[in-house]
This record gives sequence, C-alpha cells and structure tokens, in this order.
Amino acid sequence: MALVTWSDKYSMNIKEIDEQHKNLVRMINELHDAMLNAKSKEVALGIINEMAEYTQYHFSTEEKYMVQYKYPEYAAHKKEHDKFIQQVGDFKKDYESGKAGLSFDLLNFLKNWLVNHIQESDKKYSPFFNEKGLN
Repeated sequence: MALVTWSDKYSMNIKEIDEQHKNLVRMINELHDAMLNAKSKEVALGIINEMAEYTQYHFSTEEKYMVQYKYPEYAAHKKEHDKFIQQVGDFKKDYESGKAGLSFDLLNFLKNWLVNHIQESDKKYSPFFNEKGLN
C-alpha cells in the first residue's frame, strides 16, 4: 500500500524535476513497505541511504536552475534544503548508532516534508522556470 500516491497536483510542469520528485515518492513508499513488512535494519538503512543521496542530487538540480535563472527566492529555498539534509543526516547517524529506531513518526515527517515542500515551496518556482522555457 502506497503512503504517497503521485498525482498531477505535485507536478512542476518540468519533466526532469517531476521525475526526480516521483523517485522520492517511490523511496518513501519503499521505506513504508519495509516498515510494514518488518524488513531488516539493513534493508531500511539502504533505503534511507539511497534517499539521502538522491535528495542531495535532486536539491542540486533545483538549485542549479535557481542560480542559472536568477530565481529571486533562491536563498530561502536553499535554506529549506540545507535544513532538511541536516535533519536526515542527524537521523541517519542516530539510526546507524542505535540511538534511534525507524518509526512511523519519521516516515510521516519525510512524507509531510516532501509533500508540503513540493506543494508550497517548489510550486513557487514552477511558473518562474516555465516562463524561462524550462519544462
């Protein structure tokens, strides 16, 4: 059962970014499935590592376009990215060291952050980039 289902309401009308967002949704759903099926810590950690790496890759794509097109809200948007990367990194360290376990609170944090970030912050840049010919 999917925790997040992709829909057009998440679309930025930018193929590259939409595909990356779909990958992030897929990873959240894989983590959800792993938790529901009581998969091993190694499986969950693999998904978390993949998600952490892919998130940084995705953020660098968005930030590249923001710099290229001189997006006026770049600094604030980058700050959101940096804070999220820090939070995920902190969790990853705690999880690897045994200080934290996988919980539905964490899963809901990831889901809510992604959905809210796409629908609020990312939706702000979508028309700006589309006007620049990025789609």
